[in-house]
Amino acid sequence: MVNEAPVGRRERKKAATRATILEAATTLFLERGFDAVTVREIADKADVTPKTVFAHFPCKEALVFSTEGEQQDRLVAAVRDRAPGTTISQALKAHYLAEIARLQTEPASRILALMEATPALVEYAERMWLRHEDALIATLTEEFGLAEPSEEIRFYARFALQIPLMARRRDPESAMDVGFRLLDQGWAHYDPTRR
Repeated sequence: MVNEAPVGRRERKKAATRATILEAATTLFLERGFDAVTVREIADKADVTPKTVFAHFPCKEALVFSTEGEQQDRLVAAVRDRAPGTTISQALKAHYLAEIARLQTEPASRILALMEATPALVEYAERMWLRHEDALIATLTEEFGLAEPSEEIRFYARFALQIPLMARRRDPESAMDVGFRLLDQGWAHYDPTRR
C-alpha cells in the first residue's frame, strides 16, 4: 500500500477556502438564480475578498462547474478502463448515460436546473465540455500506439464529444444511439477494436 504525501497546512487552508467559496456560491445561486448573484456577494458570504474568489475560480461560471477536472478524469477512464471487447463508442455511450443519470440525483439535479435556466451557464458548460477534446485525443492516440494523433482520431473525438450535447435535448439513449451509429459507420474502418 502506498501512502500519499501528507497535505501541507497551506494546501489544506486553500482547499478549505475553496470549499467555503463554493458552498457560499451554490447557496446563493440556488436561492436567487445565477444572474441575480454578484461575485462580491459570494465573497461576502464566504468571508473573503472578490480577489480571493478569482484566485480560486477564473470566472463566475466556474463556480457552478467546479468538478471539471474530475469530469475529464471520468471521461478518460471510461475509454482507458473499458472491459475487453467493449468498443470505444460503447464505452463512451455508457459513460455519457451514467453521467446523465448522476445529474438526475440530488444535489446535481438542482445545479442542472439552474444551468438550464441560465443561457450563460449552458454556453459555458458546452465550451467546458469541449475542452476535454485534447484529453480524449491523447487517450485514443495512446490506445492505438501512435506517436501523434491521426486526423481520424481528431474528428472522432470532436464528434463523440458533441453527441451528449445533442442528446441532452432529447431522449438521451435514443439520441446517443443515433449519434454513435452515424459516427461508427465511418469510424469502423479505423478503430481496430471493432475488427
